[in-house]
Amino acid sequence: MKKVSQCLILAAGNGTRIRRVSAGLPKPLVHFRGQPMLEHIILRAHEAGIDNFVIVVGYRADLIRDAFNNRLAGKVSVTWVENPDYHKSNGISALAAKDEIKTNFLLLMADHLFEAETAKALIRQRLGPGEVILAVDAQIDRVFDLDDATKVRRDGEHIVDIGKEIPSYDALDTGMFLCSPALFDKLESATTNGNCSLSEGMRLLARNRKLRAFEINSDWQDVDTPEALAHAESVFECGLHSEPSTERLTSV
Repeated sequence: MKKVSQCLILAAGNGTRIRRVSAGLPKPLVHFRGQPMLEHIILRAHEAGIDNFVIVVGYRADLIRDAFNNRLAGKVSVTWVENPDYHKSNGISALAAKDEIKTNFLLLMADHLFEAETAKALIRQRLGPGEVILAVDAQIDRVFDLDDATKVRRDGEHIVDIGKEIPSYDALDTGMFLCSPALFDKLESATTNGNCSLSEGMRLLARNRKLRAFEINSDWQDVDTPEALAHAESVFECGLHSEPSTERLTSV
């Protein structure tokens, strides 16, 4: 099985719900445990074995690029992709990176915190032709904000429905995906009036039995609000660490 070495991170949104503590910064630069959230995402994925990152930016993209070109170190390379339609749904941000990704890849959100071991386990999964594997959490009772969470319903290892409003579900979407490039075709098929969400593309995959679930038992947190950020600080108090930086980030 070919090693997964590329990661797509969606970091284009404007983060309106967290502005009370963001001081005008884009959400990926909001600090979590002393570092910008996006930096944590990159370092955890790199710890899991990812070397090459494609990061889609939009709102105040210049601030994000400058911050990471100045401070982030490590043996990774970053290709920046700008999405001028960042006000649209996140599927449009993913599609903006289509030309930069030709092999299987890890897809992450810039505001979903996780442990490196989770990403490491996910990228070890065998991905069939045209498939996507979503890391899911079946411990629904521990989620911080269930109303805002994206839910999934499974049939065995396959996901058969996904969305925030689905009536029946048995796990939650953690925002971590192992993808084949076929994802981009599904997102294009799901686009209506120039817009689509990741969930809409995932539903097309699910209809074709091409969306599988990988159940995790480790901590993760979607950080959309100041309250979610405070909760993440408590959840990861002992488990998530920062790495010392020794080399400069290479950007393309």
